[in-house]
Amino acid sequence: MTDAAALDRRRKPKAEPEMVAAPRGDDTIMLGVLSSIEAEPHVSQRSMSSRMGVALGLTNAYLKRCVTKGWVKIQAVPRRRYAYYLTPQGFAEKARLSGEYLASSLQFFRRARADIADTLKRFDHEGRRRVVLAGRSDLAEIAILSAEGQNVRLVAVLDETALPGEVFHGVAMASDVAALPPFDVVLITATERADKLNADLSQRLGADRVVTPRITRFIGGSA
Repeated sequence: MTDAAALDRRRKPKAEPEMVAAPRGDDTIMLGVLSSIEAEPHVSQRSMSSRMGVALGLTNAYLKRCVTKGWVKIQAVPRRRYAYYLTPQGFAEKARLSGEYLASSLQFFRRARADIADTLKRFDHEGRRRVVLAGRSDLAEIAILSAEGQNVRLVAVLDETALPGEVFHGVAMASDVAALPPFDVVLITATERADKLNADLSQRLGADRVVTPRITRFIGGSA
């Protein structure tokens, strides 16, 4: 290798590790529809949408897609109701989606935990060891797990829905910044509208005291 080639290699920035996105929303909804029908053939679309936390119209659209693809059959039952049944192709599709969901969820959990652990180590190195998590979520749970064995202390979970005296996985909660104990830095763990929360808290506390982990860029709804 020539000296010029070696110098060119040293100048190239180190590639970031590949990040894996959270399970796709459309696959999650489809899996929810198929799972609901398998568990309860007489389930109503309204009940199905409520369980999944999506709009009734969206549930109807996915159910129609399942019927079109041959995964679900509909049968009329008394009292103007319908029963839904998975076809053999429907059972196979549900099994495929379940496997993909578990694999992607596990991979996402590992990447999220590594990302947050690195962020907490950086806080320790900077001397910012009293940390507030902003957002009650699965990501906040991962942060709590990641903090175990590290030289940082999670002093509170900030979430506007918190009730007085409420605790989230062993960490005290607060519904407003004014109710927080002394802290050094806020780590955004909200999985919805994380960017907006960062902007709001940065305006109140200062941008240098609010950090959003890189993993939130790969979660739907961060904008």
